[in-house]
Amino acid sequence: MSSISASSLAGALLRQEVLDLHAYLVPDSSGYIKLDAMENPYLVPPALRGEIAEAVAAAAINRYPDPGAASLKEKIRAAIGLPKGMELLLGNGSDELIQLLALALNKPGATLLSVEPSFVMYKMIAIFTGMRYVGVPLAADFSLDLPATLAAIRREQPALVFLAYPNNPTGNLFSAEAVAQIIAASPGLVVVDEAYYAFASDSLIPHLARYPNLLVMRTFSKLGMAGLRLGFLVGSAAWLGQLEKLRLPYNVGVLPQLVAEKLLVHHEVLLQQAEQIKRDRAKLYQQLNEIAAVKVYTSEANFLLFRVANAAAIFNGLKQRGVLIKNLNGGHPMLKDCLRVTVGTPDENERFMAALKESMHGVK
Repeated sequence: MSSISASSLAGALLRQEVLDLHAYLVPDSSGYIKLDAMENPYLVPPALRGEIAEAVAAAAINRYPDPGAASLKEKIRAAIGLPKGMELLLGNGSDELIQLLALALNKPGATLLSVEPSFVMYKMIAIFTGMRYVGVPLAADFSLDLPATLAAIRREQPALVFLAYPNNPTGNLFSAEAVAQIIAASPGLVVVDEAYYAFASDSLIPHLARYPNLLVMRTFSKLGMAGLRLGFLVGSAAWLGQLEKLRLPYNVGVLPQLVAEKLLVHHEVLLQQAEQIKRDRAKLYQQLNEIAAVKVYTSEANFLLFRVANAAAIFNGLKQRGVLIKNLNGGHPMLKDCLRVTVGTPDENERFMAALKESMHGVK
């Protein structure tokens, strides 16, 4: 064994799907105006920061956290207006919940279906867990291709369907009627991912009781808690009671539970920040729309997708000018020459726009 290199041994033992994967890349953002990761750009107000600091100082970090996070769950119930009879399951971000769902439903030959382009972790986690993955292309305008999606559901009989609502990276909110038809047509579980709910005009949570195969997933990352890594799944106890068996014990730590509770007591502060981001999104959309060479797409999230010639050069030009956004060019055929910018503070947005115009001028 000592004569075999670690790389040779890994190549022999690891699944081919894992060997073929590329790790999820998070670029170094040090020194940049950071508009690449759909984060809330606003800090918690100073008075609330002081309250959190006091609570953290007194936290019993020598003890394991409450495994059921009962107090935090009650705060979430109140904050989102969870309908009576529905239950909650917490995750270390929504990524952990996506993985848990794939593990739970991955019977031999089971299929996970989603639309494309969408959140890359649906496909990646299907591969991680050895689940078969099917992606249905969106229409040219990034709306749901309902006939193609319904045909794929009939053909593939997926055990698990993910729909991001609004969609990432396109930002649009799919037709509620089309989503309802997909849920009704699906033989398996449909998970509607509402990561950007705070910036959107609709939610499926009020309709959970209508569909026995529907769960809704959310995260607080976009609402100002990205550093806490807190996601949650809501739906029928019949589903969540079974999924709870797969949740790793103590998956949400003492400090995330404690800080999230404090923030949710002041939920209105975070919602006010979200309203400001929505106003700034509208202004940024208008500014991008005024540039003839830019095609910007409408969004109900906290980011904007736009298409511009020489996207890779524009992306590099922005970096050279100290602005980091997301380069989606090459990530999917439908995202050719597409870039995605998170809505920042008004000052950050202005600096982005100035850097974008300079970069476009520089590559002509």
